[in-house]
This record gives sequence, C-alpha cells and structure tokens, in this order.
Amino acid sequence: MRLRNLGWSNLAISPIGVGCMNFGSMCDQAATDAIVSTAFDLGVNFFDVADIYGGAMNRSEAMLGKALGGRRHAAIVATKFGAKLGGGGGAAPGGGSADYITRAVEASLASLGTDYLDLYQHHFPDAGTPVEETLRALDNLVRQGKVRHIGCSNYTGAMLSAASEVANGLSLTPFVVAQNRYSLLTRDIETDLVPVCLTQGVGVLPYFPLESGLLSGKYRKGKPLPEGSRFAKWRGGGSFASEARYEIVERLAVYGDARGRSVLDLAIGWLVAQPAVASVIAGVTRPEQLVQNVAAGSWEPAGEELAAISAIAAQAVPA
Repeated sequence: MRLRNLGWSNLAISPIGVGCMNFGSMCDQAATDAIVSTAFDLGVNFFDVADIYGGAMNRSEAMLGKALGGRRHAAIVATKFGAKLGGGGGAAPGGGSADYITRAVEASLASLGTDYLDLYQHHFPDAGTPVEETLRALDNLVRQGKVRHIGCSNYTGAMLSAASEVANGLSLTPFVVAQNRYSLLTRDIETDLVPVCLTQGVGVLPYFPLESGLLSGKYRKGKPLPEGSRFAKWRGGGSFASEARYEIVERLAVYGDARGRSVLDLAIGWLVAQPAVASVIAGVTRPEQLVQNVAAGSWEPAGEELAAISAIAAQAVPA
C-alpha cells in the first residue's frame, strides 16, 4: 500500500486507516486482535481511537494497545481528548484546558501501553477555554516527547484559522490534521474547512466516511435490513438514513454496477482521491470489512469518474 504524509508532517500513513470506536462496544478483545493483525497484513498502519470510545473511559485505547503489543512502533497511533463520555458527543467541561489535557494524556498513554502518541487530537472545541491555553498545553507535550503531532476535530474553518494564527504568532506547535465528518453524502466542510486545510497544508481525516454503513452497499431501498446490523438495531438507520439518501445510494449503485464497482468502492475511492484527505478511517467490526475498505481505497478513479460521482452525490440531503 502506497503511504502518504499526514498533512505537512513527515508521518507516513496508509490512505485507509482503522477507526477504533467499535473496540470494546461492538468488538471484544479477540475481534480487536483479529482486526489489528489483518491491518498489518494489508499494510495498514494508521489506527484512530479516542479516550471516550468503548463505552467507558480509555476502554478502546486499552484494547488497541493490547492488540498492538510489540508492534506498537510499526503503527501510527492517533487518539483524542476533550469529549464527553456517552453517545451525545460534544465537549467535556474544560476539555481544552491545560489541567484537563495533562491528566488526559497520561491516562491515554497508560491505557495504550506506550510512552508516546503519534497524533493527539482535540476532540471537540472548548468554548470555555482560550485556544492559546490549549495550544500551549499541547506544545508542551510535544516538547516533552509524549506527543509527536497534534490535531483538531470538529473545528470549523474559522476555528482552525484562528488556532493557526495563535500557533504561528507564539511559535507553538500547529495542528497537522483536522478530523471532521465528511463523506459523499455530507460535504459541508468543502466550503468551510477544506479550503483552510489546503492553504495551510493540514490533512483532513474524514469520520463517518460510510455514513455508518449507508454507503457500504449493504443497505438498499426496499430491501430488508441485514439481521444484527446497525440499521436493524436502530430500526432504520436513525439520522443517517432518509428516502432522499436511499435514492442517492441507488443511483450510485447503478453507476458503479456499469463499471464493475460497488457503492463502497465509489464512497471510499472518491474520498481517498480528494486532495486534502490524509486517510479514510472507517470503523470496522470484522477483518473482512477492512479487506474490502483497503480494496476500495486502492481504486484510483479517473477525473471524469470523480466528477460523475460528485454530481450524483450532490443531490444528497444532509442528515
């Protein structure tokens, strides 16, 4: 697998990564071990986790750390801090403060069983803490060698610009990546965040690249939901699914079928080809899903194919 740089950094990462949010919630340790082993077999070296994943603080991190074992130094490990525990998301109180960051990084290092993080990301912007305080705390971690690079998540373009201005003005470590929701069906960051990232050399890490499975191709309009699937458990896909979105999936399927490509191929191949995207970090629960993601990421669509896919998906309705 051809590696690419993570933003302006010298970290070489795989264009397909492993989203680890299912570790501890939908995956036990044996399943986690199998996914991580398959990742290495496929040449995938990028693992994205967060301290809140797994249903309990640091659970997913601990499971990833155990699965990596002696292969830790062959992996690029990213984790996040500053989010509330639970399904609601959003910033933890004081989640960008120096005190919070100091405690959070030590917990993550311990749970992952490592003495450094390749990438440490602020999970949600903290309106109650000046960005200067957040950046000074993160810069201190970089200087201590506990963190190699830093990033942000769920920041707007204006927030990223402001953070970059502070970092440059005070000679602090700047963000190297921005992790935001981005897919064929959710593209609002293209007019806000992406232009800032391209100007500053900041990589984009899309989350929900498959819209929690809607773009995997396994959910089709008018067909029964696969037993045990997320959409079956949610009784229809929750906010990810709508009549309009199912229509887009059907049109993508028709376009892909004519070219021997699946909806999954179109969704991942299109994202990997976007200039700002550093790696596509889809969550998986089984090794075979990662195999499919890597195969999709190896497809290099031509310019006219990218334009056609974009035109089809542009009719999507945001969730």
